[in-house]
Amino acid sequence: MKRFLKIITFGLGRIVKWGCVAHMLFEHVADVVILSGPSMEPTIVSNDVVIAEKISQKFKMLKKGDIVIAKSPRRPDQFICKRIIAAEGSSDCKSWVPRGHVWLEGDNRSNSIDSRVYGPVPQGLIIGRVAVKVWPLGSAGFFNRQTSNV
Repeated sequence: MKRFLKIITFGLGRIVKWGCVAHMLFEHVADVVILSGPSMEPTIVSNDVVIAEKISQKFKMLKKGDIVIAKSPRRPDQFICKRIIAAEGSSDCKSWVPRGHVWLEGDNRSNSIDSRVYGPVPQGLIIGRVAVKVWPLGSAGFFNRQTSNV
């Protein structure tokens, strides 16, 4: 019985340890995201799987042209995927962007609800920068700033 308890305790310890490591990675480093909706077509289409890194947001390294995942300013229970068109202090988007905000637009401007509708977005709503498309494999690759394609 003691041996059985020792094996169970050891196994549970490993599960908890690796669970904590996974939690830290997904919370602070990167997350895997399945995207849906037409607003970023043709760059990203529904059911594409991407990796969103969170380091750029934490260290305030986001730039114009980055594709980001953010909480929706209208519905905080939903997430949006858009491109940064203008950063704070800029008026590139026909509207001045206040400090601590960014202007987000979808690449498919004719089918995107974005900053043109809800205005500048607080940077605090940004979860991470889309860095890599991993699925489908045929279009997998890294995203570059200020480009519309992978």
